[in-house]
Amino acid sequence: MAIFGFIFLAIPLAQFALNFGPAEYFMLFLFTLSAVVALSTGKMVKGFVAMFIGLAISTVGIDLQSGVHRFTFGVPHFTDGIHFIVIIIGIYALGEVLYNMFPRKTDQQSKKQSIGSKWFTKEQWKRSLGPIFRSGPLGFFLGVLPGSGGTISSLLAYSTEKQLSKRKDEFGKGAVEGLVAPESANSSAAVGSLIPMLTMGIPGSGTTAVMLGALVMIGITPGPLLFENSPDLVWTLINSMFIGNLILVIINILMVGLLIKILRTPANVLYPIVLVLSFIGAYTLGYSTIDFYLLIAAGLLGLLMRVLDYPVAPLILALIVGGEMEQNMRRASIIYESPQAIFFASPIATTLFCLTLLSLCSPLIVKLFKRRKGKGTGVSM
Repeated sequence: MAIFGFIFLAIPLAQFALNFGPAEYFMLFLFTLSAVVALSTGKMVKGFVAMFIGLAISTVGIDLQSGVHRFTFGVPHFTDGIHFIVIIIGIYALGEVLYNMFPRKTDQQSKKQSIGSKWFTKEQWKRSLGPIFRSGPLGFFLGVLPGSGGTISSLLAYSTEKQLSKRKDEFGKGAVEGLVAPESANSSAAVGSLIPMLTMGIPGSGTTAVMLGALVMIGITPGPLLFENSPDLVWTLINSMFIGNLILVIINILMVGLLIKILRTPANVLYPIVLVLSFIGAYTLGYSTIDFYLLIAAGLLGLLMRVLDYPVAPLILALIVGGEMEQNMRRASIIYESPQAIFFASPIATTLFCLTLLSLCSPLIVKLFKRRKGKGTGVSM
């Protein structure tokens, strides 16, 4: 789906992406954060707390506009900010290991858990069609916007499907929609990110930034004339995406049985491996032992959030987009002379502002709708 969108919509979407300035990008990030916070049904206050923690961590380092050191505490390693990968590894890997060290289930109970079938049933395919056709275009459109990336599209797709689903209680417990929607959006975003790179020379993600450097090294300059001057290159790339997806499906089908066996790895073997890889990964990001302390702190934060039932997604997303969000807000404030004007800077910004309010109010709207529907049912009886 995304590849066909690339073929027919590359030029129009690239031109539309040019309409995104600082105000539009700020509102896009704000809408994404609000949608993810709205995921925290029944605990939105905790979602906001997690989001603000992520935004606070993203402010560490040198302010790009004033050059002021913020929250570095005199540590030179913090001048470039805290790498979000260290926090993600700490919360998801180290925090999960620490959480599972608490005795909750005996080994006998764990062995009784069934992984289930490795193939989709007819009912699962039926439930997957809607999320695929909704999340694919969503991820493709967000991928076209430089800097959005697959993370935002995946979380937004998950949030959308949870709001639309009639089985909200299954999300986080194996709902097929929660698996299909983010993956469809992420895959589509990867294809969409090629559009600004090829048509404008602006990388839409880290991967396309590497591709852009490789193209420049071999003497190919991406831009508006690339489709006219080097159509063979563009169509070869498009064909490679068709072939790559086909090969990926074959590899996944052949290896799904082997990958499932990883889930049966004993905890006393798996957890030490996770810990070693976590510390190695954190160290190789900056080759500094300070990242070890950050990793441990993030692991304890992840454990605390897990125990207190705080959602992690708002924190991670706020940490990833926090820097860009702040800079775009400050640029837009300078352009439009007041922060309030950002919300109405353009039709795109106003639309995103309305969607932000709608996403924040959606749990209340759904609750009122269900209450009214319940009263209506009671009257009819």
